[in-house]
Amino acid sequence: MRRKLKAKKPLPPDPIYDSVRVSKLVNYVTESGKKNAARKIVYGALEIIKEKEKVESPVEIFDSAIRNAGPTVEVRSRRVGGANYQIPREVRPERRLALAMKWIIEAARSKKGMPMHMKLAEEIIAASKNEGEAIKKKENTHKMAEANKAFAHFAW
Repeated sequence: MRRKLKAKKPLPPDPIYDSVRVSKLVNYVTESGKKNAARKIVYGALEIIKEKEKVESPVEIFDSAIRNAGPTVEVRSRRVGGANYQIPREVRPERRLALAMKWIIEAARSKKGMPMHMKLAEEIIAASKNEGEAIKKKENTHKMAEANKAFAHFAW
């Protein structure tokens, strides 16, 4: 019999923008326990977005970037009769958010020659306009799922 699922503690919203997603982004950017450095990076990126896009709330652009970068389907590996099949599955909303944030941060980290807050700001702006590396990753995931649609009947 399975264990009971542990109740997740609600994440407090960040103090400046009052958004749970922004505090989640800070947690994803955090490396080796340096949360204060991660806060500086995220808030710096949001300030750059505010200046470049001339908007009142950069969180709206961040939210649209997350919506655009989040995949709706992904492939999961499943072993059936001695062969591994890539089975397309729908992505849960929590995982969609996590993947979108991971892909945006990963794309920002892969760029060279700029401070991290500038790279993150550029990637968020690009994702909100449906371009950039995170969007390419989402499209590749969707193509893989489309190509393996024939194996969808193995999902249960």
